[in-house]
Amino acid sequence: MIDKAKEILSGAQTKMNDAVKFLEEDVKTYRAGKANPLVFNNVMVDYYGTETPVPQVASVTTPDAKTLVIQPWEKKMIPVIEKAIMDANIGLTPQNNGETIRCSVPPLTEERRKELIKKVKSAGENGKIVIRNARRDAIDLLKKAQKDGLPEDMEKDFEQKIQKETDGAIKRIDEIVSAKEKEILTV
Repeated sequence: MIDKAKEILSGAQTKMNDAVKFLEEDVKTYRAGKANPLVFNNVMVDYYGTETPVPQVASVTTPDAKTLVIQPWEKKMIPVIEKAIMDANIGLTPQNNGETIRCSVPPLTEERRKELIKKVKSAGENGKIVIRNARRDAIDLLKKAQKDGLPEDMEKDFEQKIQKETDGAIKRIDEIVSAKEKEILTV
């Protein structure tokens, strides 16, 4: 029965850590006033009938802090990538010179900063929801295990451990959100 409780705790920890990692990766794609190649990870292009992220059909580099250069591996992809960037509405205007696509990163407006902060907070809240759901599911499984013979005091101990994990994961999410908020507000 102890193994079952440990398995439940481990499963909850995995779900919570996955939620935190997902949030970390997600907020990296938000443009915060400086050139970041990760901004194109969510920009999809039609590559031979398959929706593919830009970094998988071109190399994306940052020659300086305010410029992104996209070098497609196939020249015929230039107009497709250009259109995808415009359609993605990420605040960048592509400029095509026949070989590469350049995107100058404009300074963020106050309105765009507020919009990004709202988006970051929303993503953080979604991460917290996933964490709370993992906690609820784990506690439900512990209660079932108690009915199947897990001692009550052990069930309470594992419930406390799950709560401790939940608090830690939510704290990490709050830290990620506040760090990104600070980055966005930095002019």
